[in-house]
This record gives sequence, structure tokens and C-alpha cells, in this order.
Amino acid sequence: MYDPFTPLPERPLLLFGGPYGNLEALRAVLARAERLAIPDRNLLCTGDLAAYCADPQAVADLVRERNIAVVQGNCEASLGAGAADCGCGFEPGSACDALSAQWYGFARSALDAASREWMRALPASLAWAWGGRRWQALHAGRSSNNRFLFASTPAAELAAEVPDEADVVVAGHCGLPFTRDLGARVWHNPGVLGMPANDGTPRVWYSTVEQDPAGLVFRHRALDYDHRGARRRMLDRGLAGGYADALASGLWPSLDVLPQAERDATGQPLTAHTVRWSPAGATNHGAPTRGVAPVPVQE
Repeated sequence: MYDPFTPLPERPLLLFGGPYGNLEALRAVLARAERLAIPDRNLLCTGDLAAYCADPQAVADLVRERNIAVVQGNCEASLGAGAADCGCGFEPGSACDALSAQWYGFARSALDAASREWMRALPASLAWAWGGRRWQALHAGRSSNNRFLFASTPAAELAAEVPDEADVVVAGHCGLPFTRDLGARVWHNPGVLGMPANDGTPRVWYSTVEQDPAGLVFRHRALDYDHRGARRRMLDRGLAGGYADALASGLWPSLDVLPQAERDATGQPLTAHTVRWSPAGATNHGAPTRGVAPVPVQE
């Protein structure tokens, strides 16, 4: 039985997606949480613990040891079931599809039976009340755990993916951070820890959420970490090329999954961004956005 997520109301939430087997990035965000005095009880991961990088077992062990709330991503679902591929939703024959064969085979062989069993039992969603709002965490969307939803996704499509009982959705999968006001609801993607955001820098992304009298304050935050060490570990384990190079360059090895607006933003560094949201509407604070996407705040 997976414990319910019951964050402390007096402390911020810290949210992150896809560690992707990147142990160095996971350790860095946990250290950041400690500096921000945010307890493990207020941390949540949107899934995909194991993917591109070198340490899927160590990442799973650390998340379990700290009892961090996590929803089942498509990678956990596939690895837990012993599936032949990652179930990421990549177009068959695409570059992403070809690249996934390497890292998925490695992750499947690296994880022990106990971790696969734990992944198989993870919840597909988590619901909780916090800040006077009803929250629900998903991996991707309501309709599928591998649907790619971006900042440029039409509002009607995003709204259709919001569970009926949620005011705030926290989701991942697409690999890029954004917060989208949907009127009476809000969609929040904190970004991922395991890979850069295709912005030409090696930084990765997480978010914090605070309460204020008017509603909620979403802060997208950049995270510097030992990306060189993470890359070395990939190379030592035979995970050379595409994703290993991306840890240093900040550029994805393939743009197959990206809509045109996000493709056009390739290599443009993300800059500071905060969103204050209430059902009356959201207000963005910080530097101008990159392309169509709200952009993270440098800490």
C-alpha cells in the first residue's frame, strides 16, 4: 500500500520530474530542499526515475529511502511490467525511438527485482488538499501516461486532460517546465532533473510552490549540479553519445517530440519566471518568456 501524500501546510512544496537515473542531479535537488528547509514530506516527483542516465538503481533506492512521493511514469510502468520498451510514446522509427533502445535495455538490466516490484505498485496519480486547493499529480495527462503536453499545447487540449476533481494539476513527461493558467484551474510542469531543458545550458529544473493570501505562487527554479560527473558515469557504463552529450551541451539529441514553437526555442537559455495564480487569473513576474513557454527562475 503506497502512503498518501500529505504535505505540511506551513512549508512550501518542492516538485520535480524525471530524475532519469541521474543520481548527481537527484542528490543536488535534495540538498537544495534542505537549504530551503523543505522537508521530504513536501517533495513530489512526477515519475520516470529510471531512463537515460547511469544510476537507475541508486536513484530508486534513494527515493525509497527518503520516502519521497512519486507517481508512476511510463518508465516505471514498463520496467515494472518487464515490457520490451519504455512506452514513452515515441514515433516508431524516430531518432528518440532508436535512442531509447540503448538506455531502456541498460535500465532494465540494472534494476533489481525489489525495485521493479515497487515501481509496479506506484500509483498512477496522487490527490491531496493544500493551500485551499484540490491537487492531483499525474505523469503526463489524464488520458494517457505518455501523452506529450507542452506550453504551446492549445488550452482546450490541456483543459481536457485535467481530472474533474482537481484545481491544480502537477504533471511531467514532456521534459520542459511551464505553468499554464486555465482560468479556474492551472497546469504546472516543474521540468525534469535528469536532462537539461534543450536550452543550451547544462542546468536542470524543479519548482517550489508557496501559498499567499491571493492564491498560489509557482517558482520555476534552475539547478546547477555535477553534470560532468553524471556524464562520466554514463560513459563508464557504455551510455555514450546522444543523451550523455546532452548533459554537457544542454541540447537534446533529437527534437522528434517537440511542437514547432518549442523547436524554435532550442538553445535559448531559460530565464527567471514566477507565476502567481488564483482562479481569478494568473500573473507572471520576471524576465520575458522564451518563445511561448513560461520560463524558470534562477535561484
